[in-house]
Amino acid sequence: MKLRNIFLTLTAFVLIAMSFSFCTSTPPKKEIGIQLWSVRDDMGKDATATIAKLGEIGYAYVEAAGYNNGKFYGMEPAAFKALLEQNGMEMRGSHTGIDLPKEGEWDKAMEWWKECIAAHKAVGAEWIVKPSMGGNSYRSLDTLQMYCDYYNKVGEMCNEAGIRFGYHNHAHEFEVELDGNIFYDYLVQNTDPDKVMFELDLYWIQEGGKNALDYFEKYPGRFELYHVKDVEELGASGKMDFKPIFEAADKAGMKNYVVEVERYNFEPLVSVQKSYEFLNNAEYTK
Repeated sequence: MKLRNIFLTLTAFVLIAMSFSFCTSTPPKKEIGIQLWSVRDDMGKDATATIAKLGEIGYAYVEAAGYNNGKFYGMEPAAFKALLEQNGMEMRGSHTGIDLPKEGEWDKAMEWWKECIAAHKAVGAEWIVKPSMGGNSYRSLDTLQMYCDYYNKVGEMCNEAGIRFGYHNHAHEFEVELDGNIFYDYLVQNTDPDKVMFELDLYWIQEGGKNALDYFEKYPGRFELYHVKDVEELGASGKMDFKPIFEAADKAGMKNYVVEVERYNFEPLVSVQKSYEFLNNAEYTK
């Protein structure tokens, strides 16, 4: 009888301990990406240590901002891929690209894209995003149309390699009008959805005076990526309400979301850690 009582007491103790541990454990890691521009200075000083820290924080994947001449942050695609994998991450995407080629330089530009796409395929990237547009694109609607045609061509080339091509906004795309057309709207309307998707920067669209939810209604399915950004680290300003935007993810077409921090209240690596924790603890993120 004594042994049975002891056994029951120990069993109860174990169950209580397990219950306490479950209730106080940290939330499971979510599939959160980080745009490496957020830690650009750290990547320049010591890319290996920086990637290790991002993996330790809990980020699942990176979006690079350091492609040049077939390499990422000075590393061959295989080496950069291995570094990420050693730290529990992968490179899903990248910000890079060249502006509309000048007259007579089209073939040269296409060769650049071929090399770029091959390097991204080798590293395992799922998307390439043009992070901004050349200043000449704002001169006229004719020039903007040439950019639309150009992006359709690049998107076609990316598709052939199994990679998506997209465009990332700032505020001015929503502020500029050409012949009565909002710059951003014209870009969405005149690019082929099968060839060009959009990475919507949630902070910059708000700064441009527009509402992301309105754009999801107007152009459903076009926004395959979110750039999740605040004035500084996520949640610091109190100005950004991400919840309804994430709740509308299906309407938007969102497949991945990426943290970007450009201004800081702390050291960059601390700011991106706080931003990770903000999203990982949010009830509306997956």
